[in-house]
Amino acid sequence: MAEVVKMPKMSDTMTEGVIAKWHKKVGDKVSTGDLIAEVETDKATMDFESYQEGTLLYIGAEEGSTVPVDSVIAVLGAEGEDYKSALEGSSNGDTTKADSTADAGDKPESDDSEPETASSDEGVDPESVGATVIRMPLLSDTMTEGVIAEWHKKVGDEIKSDDTLADVETDKATMEVTAYAEGTLLYIGVEKGQAAKVNDVIAIVGKEGTDVQSLLKGGSKPKASEAKAEEPKAESKKEEAAVSSSADADSRVKASPLAKKIAKDKGIDLSQVKGSAEGGRIVKKDIESFSPAAKAPAAAQAPAQESKPAAPSIPQFIGEEKYTEKPVTQMRKTIGKRLSDSLFTAPHFYVTMSIDMDSAIAARAKMNEFAPVKISFNDIVIKAVAVALKQHPNLNSSWRGDKIRYNEHVNIGVAVAVDEGLLVPVVRFADGKSLSHISAEVKDFAQKAKNKKLQPADWEGSTFTISNLGMFGVDEFTAIINSPDACILAIGGIAQVPVVKNGAVVPGNVMKVTLSCDHRVVDGAQGAAFLQTLKALIEEPVRLLV
Repeated sequence: MAEVVKMPKMSDTMTEGVIAKWHKKVGDKVSTGDLIAEVETDKATMDFESYQEGTLLYIGAEEGSTVPVDSVIAVLGAEGEDYKSALEGSSNGDTTKADSTADAGDKPESDDSEPETASSDEGVDPESVGATVIRMPLLSDTMTEGVIAEWHKKVGDEIKSDDTLADVETDKATMEVTAYAEGTLLYIGVEKGQAAKVNDVIAIVGKEGTDVQSLLKGGSKPKASEAKAEEPKAESKKEEAAVSSSADADSRVKASPLAKKIAKDKGIDLSQVKGSAEGGRIVKKDIESFSPAAKAPAAAQAPAQESKPAAPSIPQFIGEEKYTEKPVTQMRKTIGKRLSDSLFTAPHFYVTMSIDMDSAIAARAKMNEFAPVKISFNDIVIKAVAVALKQHPNLNSSWRGDKIRYNEHVNIGVAVAVDEGLLVPVVRFADGKSLSHISAEVKDFAQKAKNKKLQPADWEGSTFTISNLGMFGVDEFTAIINSPDACILAIGGIAQVPVVKNGAVVPGNVMKVTLSCDHRVVDGAQGAAFLQTLKALIEEPVRLLV
């Protein structure tokens, strides 16, 4: 009997996975334990082994596609078996939902729009009578309505393409609304000083004598196709307005806002461009067809003005705006979600303390003369934190909604940066391990993280987290708690600064650490007491050995 294979949940935070590579194809024999595919999770790329036997009858997700946890990715069964019944049985609930959604999509929306009918009250399609409805454009990302600050045309005026119809005051600035149509201004729907919501009709342009009332019966909201057409226009208007709002020498030249913007981007002097629109007005096509060679006559006129001192001018710089976009990886999605949940759910507070590192520097140098692996300052901090947590169990705890869990074991999560984001492997029972043991374990985790070989057991179960940016020259920073932990310690670099010892100012080595605490679990005095203990342990490293 055919069996479906579903996307497994490979970590505690995984909600979906990407099929990085298929190791089997339809028709291949599969045995228990065979590697079927590689799956990219939010933590790492992991091998997916089969726990079923049979012939691979169906593959439901191509390489590179994203699949939610528990969704069908393949079907195994006997060779030649009809797998469709198993596939349909597994996805019956989703299929029913999809079918109902598809059916709903074929019907007119009853909640958000009026049913379409053939009655005359619906109004006339503007295109059928050669008219254009001008609506209040979306001129900023937060705009919901605009106020007509000034009309530049009145009913009966002839309108040309690129003519400025009105000035609109938005929530951010006063911007121009351009006609983008030719004909007669038949109707003005909003008087000067009045507000109109985005997409409300503010004017109609068309053939003289067109019946405006029949057009207005169509309502104030655009149809779906019209709304889509308006989107690029609104974007162009926003770009034009950004240029037209600046007061410069080009404002004396008759040009459309879009022409001004293109000219500014290309470093073209509008005074050198000949306009082709009515009255010599410069429009987009004039800028696009302009050749820099046309500037030569202007240079020839320069000698006649030599008697006057030349006004200082800003040299033109021609640059190109460009960018690249990449899909968000599974790891980055999870980092964004988990840290947002932590920051906006757990009330954070921060405590910073400076630690004298002179003794730690001397002790580390002595330790590395005998240690089988090189011990880092980060290893010393991990050990010191683990010992301090045994004395301050409140910080080695987590918020569980209706209860607080106080952990008696100490598992230290160590943040490790990788190309795709951040992983937090866990040094378990760190309070009982030697510095050499901790150092070897952290180095092994770092190598696995870079090679994407970490397993779920490596990053689950932390009770406290450390994030160290000292190696990058960072003096101090605050970190977001790695939920469900109650605290995270941010470690800065060791800086040589003047310090006061025995009443004298002498050179010293100081490291700043900042403790982020979940105030639902830890109070300020408890966080400060923990840092005092940590400071004493690091400033006298011999205490870590007894």
